[in-house]
Amino acid sequence: MGYAQYGCTKTTFHRGEHSVAKGRNQKKFTAETQRPQRKQYLKSLRRRFMVTKTVDADVMVISPHPDDAEFGVAGTVARWTREAKRVVYVICTSGEKGTSDRTLKPERLAEIRQLEQQAAAKVLGVSDVIFLGYPDQGLEDTSGFRKQIVRLIRTYRPTIVATADPYRRYIWHRDHRITGEVVLDAVYPFARDHLAYPDLLDEGLEPHKVQELLFWGADDVNYRSDITDTFNLKLTALLCHESQVKEFRTHDVEGWLWERCEAMAEGENFKLAEAFHRVEITW
Repeated sequence: MGYAQYGCTKTTFHRGEHSVAKGRNQKKFTAETQRPQRKQYLKSLRRRFMVTKTVDADVMVISPHPDDAEFGVAGTVARWTREAKRVVYVICTSGEKGTSDRTLKPERLAEIRQLEQQAAAKVLGVSDVIFLGYPDQGLEDTSGFRKQIVRLIRTYRPTIVATADPYRRYIWHRDHRITGEVVLDAVYPFARDHLAYPDLLDEGLEPHKVQELLFWGADDVNYRSDITDTFNLKLTALLCHESQVKEFRTHDVEGWLWERCEAMAEGENFKLAEAFHRVEITW
């Protein structure tokens, strides 16, 4: 394949000097080249060959575990994809501790849950599913984790980001809380500011401003999404997570989910809803 296909120029290396062939304007650097000029040149060269391809998406859903997105936002995701919006999933942990079966090895459960998540995403029309592979119950608010989320936001450039609410009071899975905190910080200000993780600029990942955040599992609900027409898709996607559904305390998953979504729609002019705390970012 030619270099031009990737928007690159061919580089040739020689002892004592190297040159970049770029039409007639060939730049040459010899041993006499001043160090600051060489450093700046090498930086620009690095940018040219380390560019990460960006792919615009309308929505990014960042889930602590496989299945969390199906509980929290799947009906809304189904509505978005029906409207031809591109939705991307990011799954932070492998969920390998999510079982009461002592005969099931964590490694095997991680494999099962990845397949279940892929099946659920297919039902909903999700375009990409990215597995970060962190250990279940092991998420920490670290610069490395935050940088991964920033990198994905700058790569996919979503208008909306949905994730677990970090501020739910008292009983809340720690991975949910940490995910929400890290995503919130990644969206604002880290993904927005060019001086945050400046090495990402060398990969061609320019700053990006997310316009809206949706937090599921929130105590402070201020937005309800109508999923009356997509409830069945939400249910079907949730049932893809067989390893988790069998842990439920009810055998009537459909009835339980219907009552849950009906309660979330209380006071609205539609029957079924998913509830969020919504933040619109205007700065």
